Amino acid sequence: MYEVTIQQHFDAAHALRGYGGHCENLHGHRYQVAVCLAAKELNDIGLAYDFTELKAVLQEQALSRLDHTYLNQTPPFDQMNPSAENIARFIYEQLAAALPQAYIRWVRVWESPEAWATYYPD
Repeated sequence: MYEVTIQQHFDAAHALRGYGGHCENLHGHRYQVAVCLAAKELNDIGLAYDFTELKAVLQEQALSRLDHTYLNQTPPFDQMNPSAENIARFIYEQLAAALPQAYIRWVRVWESPEAWATYYPD
């Protein structure tokens, strides 16, 4: 089994509804996002998945919609809490729809270098 992982980032503000602490106030992050795809075999030129293509799909399908926004006003986070966990699941769902042939192993979202959440599909 092969794994291919890429990382990109986006900047956004959010406020965690119902948190009951400082994070309930408006604040921002430079979110770091990593996406890991798995493949049992390589293609004709020895790639499990093209890094450049994966980065482009991540940017187009998810990050461009989130970058420099107030997440609480950006669907679907206008309805669900914009936690790192929910952001990771949202990114996974966007990529899964755009890359139905790919096996996305996980999506990880960092709010800071010391704090992250990972979404693994069932």
